[in-house]
Amino acid sequence: MNFSLTPEQAQIRDAIERVCAPFDADYWLRKDREGGFPDDFHHALAESGWLGIAMPEEHGGAGLGISEVALMMHTIAATGAGLSGASAVHMNIFGLHPVVVFGTHEQKRRWLPPLIQGRDRACFGVTEPNTGLNTLKLKTRAVREGDHYVVHGQKVWISTAQVANKILLLARTTPVGDCKGTEGLSLFYTELDRSTVEVREIEKLGRKCVDSNQVFIDGLRIPIEDRVGEEGKGFGYILHGLNPERILIASEAIGLGRAALKRAAGYANEREVFGRPIGMNQAIQHPLAKSWMELEAAHLMVQKAAWLYDQHLPCGAEANSAKFLAAEACYAACENAIFTHGGMGYAKEYHVERYLREAWIPRLAPVSPQLILCFIAEKVLGLPKSY
Repeated sequence: MNFSLTPEQAQIRDAIERVCAPFDADYWLRKDREGGFPDDFHHALAESGWLGIAMPEEHGGAGLGISEVALMMHTIAATGAGLSGASAVHMNIFGLHPVVVFGTHEQKRRWLPPLIQGRDRACFGVTEPNTGLNTLKLKTRAVREGDHYVVHGQKVWISTAQVANKILLLARTTPVGDCKGTEGLSLFYTELDRSTVEVREIEKLGRKCVDSNQVFIDGLRIPIEDRVGEEGKGFGYILHGLNPERILIASEAIGLGRAALKRAAGYANEREVFGRPIGMNQAIQHPLAKSWMELEAAHLMVQKAAWLYDQHLPCGAEANSAKFLAAEACYAACENAIFTHGGMGYAKEYHVERYLREAWIPRLAPVSPQLILCFIAEKVLGLPKSY
């Protein structure tokens, strides 16, 4: 087995690093303090053509696989942009995967080029306040009226809704009581019409420059041509993108963990106490060495999951395991980076406290660690379903 980057993958890594270079740690510190979407960063990636890395070539994309997308997202996070930089472009890069797979040629022609060029920004409307991860119980309702659907409902934790002009929306088109199995939910990609949609930002722990929101929908009219695939089949379309999403989140987490580890090792080499660098002390060395190993091991699982997906092979266990392992390794690395800095780790100017705040994101989203453990127990080990 060859774990080296291909020449093409090395070029992707180097090119992304060049695009990210002007957006240094001080840039992201400023965005963390002031908020406001990183428009210039998003524009730089769009101008360089990277928002289309996973999109079909016939619509202006590069048509590359999840392995290359994961490498790109890892590189963004590892430059010090962390989850702020990765989240700023995550949706545009891969969020419309259900459209790529299940959309008509006309829909892809209409929707994908503006997204790739950065002219459109999309948000993803699935999660609801009272259903959480129980997606089959979503209550947001889309009622057919002639050639339109009229939508009423509420979504929560919707990233980039403050700046998006499009929404990929999962809504109920058949009442729960009339549905069998996973039927009854439909998927739409449509205009985020702010005359019928209210967006309220949620103040949160970290990643201030990439907004998270409550979304209140009251009479949003969606043309029938903005429905993706068949009515009532939307849950299946969403499922198709879950494994890639876990792989990308995992890769971003590893990038963030490595950014924190790099800063910790640099500080440990430079900081002197009692006439010697603190990096000579095993109490400093060992936690950092352990974090390096944990990040490396998680990265191998990411690579395996991405390879399986690109080969069109089952990868649910690997994708979920990658997300779980990467999130835990990332958090531990960020925590160790603060411990290495001591009191200065608590100061914003050293950046690692920001990394620790962002490290909570892959632990919590897009699926909880507890549900991943349940999935592995049931699907891999054959234990009874517990929920």
